[in-house]
Amino acid sequence: MIFRSKIDTFYMIFISIASLVMGAVTILPPLFDENASIGVLIVMSSMFLIIIALMVWGTFFIKYVFYEDYLLVKGGLMRSKIPYKSITKVIPTDNVFSGYRILSSKNALELFYMKGVHGNSVKISPSNQKDFITELKKRCSAVEIHESIYPYNDTIHNSSI
Repeated sequence: MIFRSKIDTFYMIFISIASLVMGAVTILPPLFDENASIGVLIVMSSMFLIIIALMVWGTFFIKYVFYEDYLLVKGGLMRSKIPYKSITKVIPTDNVFSGYRILSSKNALELFYMKGVHGNSVKISPSNQKDFITELKKRCSAVEIHESIYPYNDTIHNSSI
């Protein structure tokens, strides 16, 4: 089962501003430099396009894939395979600027797990959190779901009994 990341207005504005800044830093200087050759402008424009492509790929093409034995969290160049048996807890978070995160929304979940290259948690933002939590609970029945995530949390716990 595949879940896409929710994309909110905040991230759209953030990526737009970052794109404008990158454009100003890479393209404007050669345009205003009388000594800059066309080659410099081509190199700087190419750098701008590569940077923008990586930002868009890493922000708007995020997905969370449930495989048989692990959850794959994938966005751009970043990816993590998290075995279900290592997932211990899921909590809501709005602290999206720190830690290891593969998300594009301020309405996020933090998954804690036992081991990992990037620490012991990852912040994600599935577009349908209810279905995501339900699917995670099916595959990882021992996971602790924080009570403030959803009012239907009791139904998830009771359905696995």
